Amino acid sequence: MSGTLNNASLKTGRSFDLGKMNLQQLWVAYLTYPTILLYFALIAASFIGVCLFFAGWTVTLLTALAVIVVYPLAWYLLHRYVLHGHLLYKNKWTSSLWKRIHFDHHQDPHLLDVLFGSPATTLPTIILITAPIGYLIGGIGAAFTGVCTGITITCIYEFFHCIQHLNYKPRSAWIQRMKARHVLHHFHDEDGNYGITSFVVDRVFGSYYADAKARPRSPTVFNLGYDLKAADRYPWVMRLTGAPPRDRPDGARPDSRRPA
Repeated sequence: MSGTLNNASLKTGRSFDLGKMNLQQLWVAYLTYPTILLYFALIAASFIGVCLFFAGWTVTLLTALAVIVVYPLAWYLLHRYVLHGHLLYKNKWTSSLWKRIHFDHHQDPHLLDVLFGSPATTLPTIILITAPIGYLIGGIGAAFTGVCTGITITCIYEFFHCIQHLNYKPRSAWIQRMKARHVLHHFHDEDGNYGITSFVVDRVFGSYYADAKARPRSPTVFNLGYDLKAADRYPWVMRLTGAPPRDRPDGARPDSRRPA
């Protein structure tokens, strides 16, 4: 995909395919994407709140550290038990939410439009998790610190998440390993490697695996259990998609057993 096409995509709303982009094109897309620009604006706004209601350096640093520690655990629990759970698609009123926040991403892992979480669901979640942590530590000023830290971490997560789906081999061995583990989550077995930048929590909860030899390939790695049988019983996601759920990426052979 050429740089010209990507710039046109920004203006026309055409989708980005990370599997056809390079690192330079990703930077352009990332730094001009509306969701990320909104996050940047909210980081600035919450930082102003930190300054206006400054709780002191000790409290501020302690709050930031607490959020940094809690954030991976919160992400893991939401990712594993909510995004990969079946409850949301079984309810007509929450099926569209589940489709948007995770099903579409697993059906087409390289599509930038659905890789970023929807701000309508992501921001309330970040605030509900981080603001109380800060408030309990040091009041309103620390609450702003918690939110500011949480949104900043989210931006970092989103960028590395893009890297993991980008047609690009990182130079850093650490990023290469991180990318390899996430690729396994999307193309081998979705019931593991739930982390984004770190898999420490996966190790603690026993869901970490290092390579495809560690476990058999999951038949639901692309549809998260929302297969044809589930779609027949709970049709709302399929109706919104306009097509039956896929159990393999486009172009894969029906008998293919290898990750894309």
